[in-house]
Amino acid sequence: MSSQVQAKTVTAPWVCMQKGQQKITMLTAYDYPTARLLDEAGVDLLLVGDSLGTVLYGEPNTLSVTMEDMIRHTRAVSRGTTRAMVVADMPFMSYQVSTQQALENAGRLLKEAGAQAVKLEGGLELTETVRALIKAGIPVVGHIGLTPQSIHVMGRYRMFGQSDEEKKYLLDSALALQEAGAFCLVLECVEAEWAAEMTKKLSIPSIGIGSGKNCDGQVLVIHDLLGLTAGRVPKFVEPEAALASEIKAAVARYIARTKTAAPTKPMSPGGDHALSH
Repeated sequence: MSSQVQAKTVTAPWVCMQKGQQKITMLTAYDYPTARLLDEAGVDLLLVGDSLGTVLYGEPNTLSVTMEDMIRHTRAVSRGTTRAMVVADMPFMSYQVSTQQALENAGRLLKEAGAQAVKLEGGLELTETVRALIKAGIPVVGHIGLTPQSIHVMGRYRMFGQSDEEKKYLLDSALALQEAGAFCLVLECVEAEWAAEMTKKLSIPSIGIGSGKNCDGQVLVIHDLLGLTAGRVPKFVEPEAALASEIKAAVARYIARTKTAAPTKPMSPGGDHALSH
């Protein structure tokens, strides 16, 4: 007797079809309960970002995140979703060495962890890798502009698209990744006017983060959105909650009610039996 698995509502073709129709929503998720909540709320894409290195583990950047980290967290998120599409970041040095390395690691994220797509940081230099992944049946999300895995080359986090040279590289990269088969493209910290211009020139959706409001969709780190960020919140973030203060207040109430309860008096040596004599 055969059984059918219900297909996800959000797929790569569905995302492409939203271009010019409605904005696309994407949030990061790193665990099962968060994934369930975001999926039930109607978020389109859940990104298991390598940002888990900084957000969950307190690392200074994303470079220490491993394939094993990504597989473990992606598996948890995949179990918590029924509608949303799960996109997994490929961590630093999991795809840069060779196309074969990229194929093997991307395949693991789909086969072992349940992702429906992978995201890679980089532009023109990744065209052939993206083409090979698409040929193997692995949907790809591109990522250009600020690419955190290249922090030591960039030197610092900053805006991109400020010079004619950068604008040309960004647009050339976007069009090349589109031609190679990427079904959408994250634009991180790209000057808003140039991000809007690129969005008009692309036939696939652009997903912005710190790149203005004229992209085809937006992505945020869930902890930033909910007011749970440990440290500085990016200036482009507009938190929708202040859960850090609410959690602290709830814990303070728990501590107060526990410590103000009447203490349990210890029994005398020998207990009731000793008293009976």
